[in-house]
Amino acid sequence: MTNNKAIATPSRTSQILKKYNLSAKKSLGQNFIIDPNIMDNIVKIAQIDQQTNVIEVGPGIGALTESLAEAAHQVLSFEIDDRFIPVLENELGHYDNLKIVHADALSVDLRKYVDDYFDADLPLVLTANLPYYITTPILMHFLESDLDLESMTVMIQKEVAERLSAKPGTKAYGSLSIAVQYYMQVEIAAIVPPTVFNPAPNVDSAIIHMSKYKKKPVEVKDEDFFFRLVRQGFVQRRKTLRNNLIVGLGKEEATKEKIGLAIESSGLDPKVRGEALSISDFSRLAEELKALDVAITDFEPKKS
Repeated sequence: MTNNKAIATPSRTSQILKKYNLSAKKSLGQNFIIDPNIMDNIVKIAQIDQQTNVIEVGPGIGALTESLAEAAHQVLSFEIDDRFIPVLENELGHYDNLKIVHADALSVDLRKYVDDYFDADLPLVLTANLPYYITTPILMHFLESDLDLESMTVMIQKEVAERLSAKPGTKAYGSLSIAVQYYMQVEIAAIVPPTVFNPAPNVDSAIIHMSKYKKKPVEVKDEDFFFRLVRQGFVQRRKTLRNNLIVGLGKEEATKEKIGLAIESSGLDPKVRGEALSISDFSRLAEELKALDVAITDFEPKKS
């Protein structure tokens, strides 16, 4: 017999934590949601219905998983923490459209799991309440995968959400903004206060919705070169783009001259900083650098 209270209620969450002798692990950035309205909002923002297949990462005790299983055609959920597997199997085992996979979503063959599990060719989405510490690796892993994702709707730290959705010329804008917006349109759909979590984090969270472009903002011929160029452009934000590129490409006079020519040919101000460049600007600059025979092996960007 199943409990008629949603997992994402204070009383049910408390009951489950006590029953399985569980607590949130700070090292894994775990916080349990205790407001069913948040779950309903995530499902609504993600536009999940019976014609949607869903991948979830990090279900925890299953608060969001429960809402996804109620709304979606099928749900494939990856959980790395051993402690939560019995909870998910016992509390949500009655959903025949839900498969729990005890594995790290970053290391499994996602394509194989998707092909093996989902029984219908329906729109595929990623929906998750992501731990703060692993937000970027998870998002980039799915964006760079060969999965045809219609959208990704995730709850993450508000500060990170602002970076993902930032526009050129703003403080939050950087290489991460470009990396994500190259693949999908990004918008912050809702701000979530700490009070809906147990334990309550020290910062606000945000539900961010990323949807597949009908047409990409740019067509990049050499993605590896493009992304390395973007990272190098933000190595030191207070430096001009030209100086950041010189640090990465080389300080030889010939290389400096090529960098200056490429910036000028791209229609950019010689004193411009990386944070002022749009995705299109970086794409154009990449092509100009390659046209001047600046090889990809000429630079190794430092981490920003």
